[in-house]
Amino acid sequence: MTEIVISAAIAFLVTIDPVGLGPMFAGLTRTASRARKRRMAVKGTLIGAGILFFFALVGETLMDALGISFAALRIGGGILLLLLAIDMIFARPSGLRSMTEPETEEAGHKDDISVFPVAIPLIAGPGAITTAMLFMGQARGDLAIQAAVLGVLALVLAATLIVLLFAVEITRVLGITGINVMNRLLGILLTALACQFVLDGLAASGLTGAATPG
Repeated sequence: MTEIVISAAIAFLVTIDPVGLGPMFAGLTRTASRARKRRMAVKGTLIGAGILFFFALVGETLMDALGISFAALRIGGGILLLLLAIDMIFARPSGLRSMTEPETEEAGHKDDISVFPVAIPLIAGPGAITTAMLFMGQARGDLAIQAAVLGVLALVLAATLIVLLFAVEITRVLGITGINVMNRLLGILLTALACQFVLDGLAASGLTGAATPG
């Protein structure tokens, strides 16, 4: 259980990226009052949490309905997370956990950014949704491990809310360089984790006879 919990914690920290959300939230809400910033932070985190928990709990049912095997999800999810990890290591903006230029421009004209872009795609983006489904599927049949994965997700979301509430202060302390250094270190760990997902998926699909750990 410990191995899955640690892996899930790293994956959720990377795909949700609480620290990286701070500068974006601070920039998008620079003209808002403190009370309004607090309301948007709470609302956005709750909506994002609802989306992630929904896919974590019913993702397996959706996959079965669409005829998608868990091996395919591991391979596809691993590739998706690998692309995200590469962007993190090179400190490049990624549509998997950040906004495109048109989305950034649109968000700059909105009075309430809690649903878009805070909840979607910054908190509940493709990478985070895939991660939730992957780890819940990996713990299939073991309610204790699934509960632990959901607990880790809740803790990361709580950390995200704290960062959003104190976005200006945290950004000032860490600076862009400090945030990029942390993201690069997490990106290296995510690279290995993503490759392991692909290898596990290939082994489960029967495309390779080599057994993989975990």
